[in-house]
Amino acid sequence: MSQTTYLYDMSEGDASMKKLLGGKGANLAEMKRLGIPVPDGFTISTEACVASMEAGGEWPEHLWEDVLERLERLEQRTGRTLGGAEKPLLVSVRSGAVVSMPGMMDTILNLGIGDETVEALAAESGSPRFAWDSYRRFLQMYGEVVEGVAPHVFEDELTAIKARRGVEQDTDLTAEDLQELVATYKDVSRKELGRDLPSDPREQLRGAVDAVFRSWDTPRARVYRRANDIPDDLGTAVNIMQMVFGNLGDTSATGVCFTRNPSTGVHELYGEFLLNAQGEDVVAGIRTPRELAEMEEVLPEAYAQLMQTMQDLEKHYKDMQDIEFTVEDGTLYLLQTRNGKRTAAAALRVARDLVEEGVLTREEALTRIAPSQLDQLLHPAIDPDHGRTPLTRGLPASPGAAVGAVVFDADTAAERGRADEPVVLVRYETTPDDIHGVIGAQGVLTAHGGMTSHAAVVARGMGKPCVAGAQGIRINTAEKTLTVGEDVFHEGDVITLDGSTGDVYGEALELVPPQINEDFSAIVGWADEVRRLGVRANADTAEDAARARELGAEGIGLCRTEHMFMAADRLPAVREMILAESVEDRAEALERILPMQQEDFEGIFAAMKGLPVTVRLLDPPLHEFLPDLVEQSLHVQRLELTGGDQDELSTARTLLGQVKRLHEQNPMLGTRGCRLGMLYPEIPEMQTRAIVRAALAVRQREGETAQVEVMIPLVAYASELRAHREIVERTVAEELEAAGEQLDVRVGTMIELPRAVMVADQIAEYADFFSFGTNDLTQTGIGISRDDAEGGFLSAYVSDEVIPANPFESIDRDGVGGLVRIGTERGRSVKPDLKVGVCGEHGGDPASVALFEELGLSYVSCSPYRVPIARFAAARAVLDGQQAG
Repeated sequence: MSQTTYLYDMSEGDASMKKLLGGKGANLAEMKRLGIPVPDGFTISTEACVASMEAGGEWPEHLWEDVLERLERLEQRTGRTLGGAEKPLLVSVRSGAVVSMPGMMDTILNLGIGDETVEALAAESGSPRFAWDSYRRFLQMYGEVVEGVAPHVFEDELTAIKARRGVEQDTDLTAEDLQELVATYKDVSRKELGRDLPSDPREQLRGAVDAVFRSWDTPRARVYRRANDIPDDLGTAVNIMQMVFGNLGDTSATGVCFTRNPSTGVHELYGEFLLNAQGEDVVAGIRTPRELAEMEEVLPEAYAQLMQTMQDLEKHYKDMQDIEFTVEDGTLYLLQTRNGKRTAAAALRVARDLVEEGVLTREEALTRIAPSQLDQLLHPAIDPDHGRTPLTRGLPASPGAAVGAVVFDADTAAERGRADEPVVLVRYETTPDDIHGVIGAQGVLTAHGGMTSHAAVVARGMGKPCVAGAQGIRINTAEKTLTVGEDVFHEGDVITLDGSTGDVYGEALELVPPQINEDFSAIVGWADEVRRLGVRANADTAEDAARARELGAEGIGLCRTEHMFMAADRLPAVREMILAESVEDRAEALERILPMQQEDFEGIFAAMKGLPVTVRLLDPPLHEFLPDLVEQSLHVQRLELTGGDQDELSTARTLLGQVKRLHEQNPMLGTRGCRLGMLYPEIPEMQTRAIVRAALAVRQREGETAQVEVMIPLVAYASELRAHREIVERTVAEELEAAGEQLDVRVGTMIELPRAVMVADQIAEYADFFSFGTNDLTQTGIGISRDDAEGGFLSAYVSDEVIPANPFESIDRDGVGGLVRIGTERGRSVKPDLKVGVCGEHGGDPASVALFEELGLSYVSCSPYRVPIARFAAARAVLDGQQAG
């Protein structure tokens, strides 16, 4: 049996091998193939990481021997030796996931340096300071990443020696200072670990590779993957590369650049660099870097080569690139390139520009944008006319508005975020371990770091506003205070961030609705040319209907009539109808309700004229319209104890008796939906009259009306739908005869019960359409109450990976999705052309939309602001299906 190949020299790979070599390894190999200068090295594949995880951390057989063999080849190609006393080879050990996860996994630089090699490195470079700086960096990274020493242990010693020397920057320390720091690092490591750090470079290499494997399963990596829907079983590759040094002095540098602005998408120079630094210095935000344009003055030849390389790489990959580079004594090397993380606005701008430039087709451009990115653009922004003066200004690292209470640690941000409290995470600088706090916060404010710092990159990828490098702020994490000039903010005080300008305000500013720009409209318009699914909106008011139409809705898939009666001036009439003791009393109450209904329907039909509107008949859990049983009982008791007015007491007792009579232990499974109409047929009759009269009134007034569809809720038996259809058709006929008009009214049902799914063929006999109410179908199909589950065990189920996602946010594909599949197939077995839609909020979830496209449904319906997302997701579902097929 042949041995599995887990290792690949860079010359053996290319960009198509991303699943095996990870994004970094595949792109390094591709750049080498293109003749772009990259350091030499080899890659341990993702398969090795997966095999190690499956074996409980044990490496696959022969893997270590193969690593040593590849290392020997690298030594031969470079003419250097790992740990050699002359011409030493130093390597970096870097992760490289299949899907980019910036900052989430571990890196070790300068591996191979030691007490002997540091002297050889000093002699060869002519810079003892550089050699000892590389040594102290290695000890810190290896101690933290591989051995688990707390980062502050090393940082405290670095801060202490700078204080003793009276300097501010690491670069101000001399070779002697750094030599002393190396000795100190060894001492503190020995104290922390109870032993010396390993000195054999091959032992260090094995430990470093193992640490990168383990970093795939760190809490921060798991949190990031969950937030970005990245599978847990992909594993990470490990890239072992010859070190190139940006800390050799002022002819050396390190930096990060993007081929376009990742915040706006504008085709302009965007990046940062640091002279005399190593790569982690830029992204960690430890030193505030310089703008890339300044590099032309200090390193003109390397700058010119970088500009040409950026252009070549974007042209080759047909997408905006995020590039890490190092200049070693004037010579440029690229350490990685990848498709750059960008804001939603930038994603649309870049896609549109690349189409106009002839680089991409429209269909290709659509695949470069995630549906969730459109969601980011549909959130409010700061009112530009607020007139307030900012407290301070930092770098506009990720656009958007964030209003929230100040918090100073990631755990608090995550905890309050889960409780739906708006918070702003304020940090000196963020680290990858803060990822859960970034997710939970509305926005991020840092005192240090630049436009390519960890905070900026992660926030942009998640659509979170971020102001970075606000050097005018002082943070005291112990006392939990933020000081800006004379102003002091404590934890819980509210501030506002403007990630588009970098401004920070010491109060809650008013937000305005999102504005749909030309890029947004163009991209979603392209999606309309591709998608097959129709997209409607859930809307209960004329205002919502009008907004939905502006956002591209092709009708209303769910108009919930019970939502029309929650207003204080309408509630008494509805309560009177429910509590009526006789048919006559109920009829009198319904007469008062009918014009209210008609008025609402007229507004909605006018907003949607020419388009279908599906009106769901009354589906009220009765308890929502009645006084609370306990409160009414206490009210009666108070009147009895205080000797209150006897008429008031008599009325209160009567109402209490009625409430007790109608009280249900499980009202969501009680007298609601079609059951209410079966008991009181005059209710669906009244609503039908209001619907028909409204449709005719709009047509008479405006020359056109909506296409009316009446939907019967909570049907479990075909006989229920048959009875309601008879009521609706009889009432429609009466109204049209009286008006001397004609109107096509279709009657269908909401499928939201498992029994309805199983007898969908019987129900279809009486239905012009089906609309799956996937919210209730999830509750009844899984057997959980949404309100109780989301406030209880669901979050733990998701975090513990019992289930992949909250089933109310993204459809349970196998279970509830399976019910939708069965119901559709059985309904269409009777009526092949049966129109089938979805009107739960799953209609706006991209992953759910992909399933509905796969099942061949007719349309989805969602809240108005999710309509553009559904339009785009429907197109992506078609394109992804074509690619998979």
